[in-house]
Amino acid sequence: MRIFDLSSPLDPASGDPLPPRIDYRDHKENVPHLARLLGVPESEVPDGLGSATETVTARTHNGTHMDAPWHFFPTSEGRPARTIDEIPLEWCYAPGVVLDFSHLPPGTEISAADVEEAAARLPQPIEPGNIVFIRTDAYKYYYHPDYPKMHAGMSREATLWLIERGVKVMGIDAWSWDLPLPMQGERYLRSENKDPNMLWGAHRVAKEREYVHLEQLANLDKLPRPYGFIASVFPIKVARGSGGWVRAVAIFND
Repeated sequence: MRIFDLSSPLDPASGDPLPPRIDYRDHKENVPHLARLLGVPESEVPDGLGSATETVTARTHNGTHMDAPWHFFPTSEGRPARTIDEIPLEWCYAPGVVLDFSHLPPGTEISAADVEEAAARLPQPIEPGNIVFIRTDAYKYYYHPDYPKMHAGMSREATLWLIERGVKVMGIDAWSWDLPLPMQGERYLRSENKDPNMLWGAHRVAKEREYVHLEQLANLDKLPRPYGFIASVFPIKVARGSGGWVRAVAIFND
């Protein structure tokens, strides 16, 4: 069995426009804290060293994470949208496939035809329950200040194409599932018909068709092949959360 890490870290140095904050406290700094918990004088703490800890202040959408339907809209398919702690666990451990769009430049919108063509290159069709990863290689810019703009993004139609084939979980190795946000806004303002689906359209598919996606994946290009693995993408159980951090991995049983 080989396990490949597909996750980006929570890191204050990342290119996320709202990065996490991490307060690192080493063993010496935490001697008073451990002494209080033990109820002993600081001089009695063994070796004069406490426990290393970190205090993290982060959005549930920092690092590799799963967006719940609640993040997209208050309702999904006419019912209250599920929060991250309500996502069925059986969705999160399933055969995975990678569709490669790393050849597309940033700002390209991935169409349904693009997805269909990429899926046709796989040795077997996408099946209901598969977890589908979209490879753009934008993760390589994770520490670049322009990271949120450095990817091709999924269209509403491409997202629907996957949902119509029974895919409930999908993900991308970029800051966002859709096109970069500034590009969406510019395109909308230039348009004549001002179609609201041009703004966050792929995300808001979940208003009519329930699905979840992951963002800020990594290392999809390092997998030995784009199929024949199990994807494990269980989200942290944040009560009533719109998203949750994920340690995403690909498991190959060769």
